Parts: sequence; C-alpha cells; structure tokens
Amino acid sequence: MSLPRIGVVIVTMGTRPRELEALLASVEKQDVPAARVMLVGNATPLTDVDVAGNVTKVPLQENLGCPGGRNVGLGRLLESGEADVVIELDDDGLLIDADVFRTVQQLFATDPELGIVGFRVADEQGRTERRWVPRLRAGDPMRGGPVTAFLGGGHAFSMPMLGEIGLWPAEFFFGHEESDLAWRALDAGWKILYEPGLVLQHPRTSPARHAGHYRFTARNRVWLARRRLPVPLIPLYLGVWIVLTMARIRSLAGVKAWWGGFAEGVRKPCGPRRPMKWRTVWRMTRLGRPPLL
Repeated sequence: MSLPRIGVVIVTMGTRPRELEALLASVEKQDVPAARVMLVGNATPLTDVDVAGNVTKVPLQENLGCPGGRNVGLGRLLESGEADVVIELDDDGLLIDADVFRTVQQLFATDPELGIVGFRVADEQGRTERRWVPRLRAGDPMRGGPVTAFLGGGHAFSMPMLGEIGLWPAEFFFGHEESDLAWRALDAGWKILYEPGLVLQHPRTSPARHAGHYRFTARNRVWLARRRLPVPLIPLYLGVWIVLTMARIRSLAGVKAWWGGFAEGVRKPCGPRRPMKWRTVWRMTRLGRPPLL
C-alpha cells in the first residue's frame, strides 16, 4: 500500500509567537515527517520565526483572512506536487500525539474516496466543547464516523479533491468557509470523516472574540446559501438561522452588527452560484445534518 506524502499549511498573523513555536515543535516531532510545511504570514514578515529545513516561510504584505492565507499555502503545495494530503492547523493549536501524521496517512491510503478528515479539538484539560463536534448530536465527542462538516482548526484534505473542487472561498475572509468547502466536497462525491482519535489541543475561546465576528458570520451565511443551496432551501435555511441567532445573541450591538452583515450578504456579489444537487441534500440528511442547520 502506497502511503501519501504529507504537507502542512499554517497561517499566522504573528500575534501568538509562543503558541506558534510550540505548534511547529509538535509538527517536527511527528513520527512521520511532513514533506513540506508552508508557514504563511498574514501581513507579517515572519523574520523572527525559527523553522526547520522542511518549512517554507511565505510572508504576505496584507492580511488575506484565514481562507485567503491558506489558499496561498495550498497553491504552493499544488504547484510543487510535494504532497498528496495536506494538514491545516490553527497557529494556537498543538498536536499532543506524535502519530497524527501517520494515522492521517493510513486513513487516506485505505480509502480513495476520502476527501476530508476532521480532527477532534480539545482544550488543555482534554474537554471538547459541543460546538467543536461536527454533528447535531454533539453529546459524545468520541463518536467518530462520516459527517457533513469539519472544524477549520485542525483537518486534512486530499489534494486530488482540492484539485477537483477548488480551494477555500477567499472572499469569505472569516466565517463559514468550512461549510462552503465541505458542501462542495460532498456534492462532488467525496467523503468527510470525523476522527476523534486525531486531537488538536486548542484553548477554549469564543468565536465572538474576533473583530467583525457577527458581521462576517451573517454576511457569509447569506453568501453560502446563495452560492450552494437549491432555490427552495434558501429562505428555509436563512429563516432557521435568523431565529436561532436572534435567540442566542445577548447584546444590542451584536444584533445590529449581525443584521448589517445579513444586509451586506444580500446586496453584495457572493461569487459564482453552483447549487448542490438534490441527491447531495438527501445524502446530508441521511448523515444526520440536512443543509438547513
């Protein structure tokens, strides 16, 4: 059995130097070495970051957002042909086990239809928050298997899959880019696997810590619906999320920002529209998460 070569993409803004150093050390200690690591600096020169010989620094003049920055690293790996599978990691994450890359290799080697493997994200005490579990029934984070979504903080992609469906939607900048990519992968017939044995340690945080969180998530949710859903599902999807979001937001400023982003998502161009097939809707429903939630 031929084992795929592993590439890694890490995007950083240079604001977490200690965490990044620890992450790079955890990548270096893997018992299967990465063929190439792309360290992308979003509006940061990376001059003060010491790296191993298989790490390529890619400093960018401007902040392209998480999906845009990752696309730069993925594009370099696609051009070089050095990797068959790419692992993407948040710069404040940490690989606590040394066999992560080996396990990823084996998973992709045994299933040519596997497109995405999602890691389990856990905090320093080993706890996984419900929002980190990529299924609606999130009570047991140790239950793995086929899913319809994955976490952006730690995951692996098949490079042939990316060659077929394309890269991240860079225009999203932050928020729901994982859903756009996952829906495209499922629509093209690829599998998404949640593997809880693959752990990325990550501090417990709130997504609202990011500037523009409410605006971006509202805008991008509208864009996601416009880009990927059959017409009859668009008002249903957005209606469900309006109700859920209004029930969850606790601040007037957050409500205003969210509705501002929603209006922006309606008004502004969202990129090419390629709605998923109805059979993909049914496939996602059978997997436990129809594209309404």
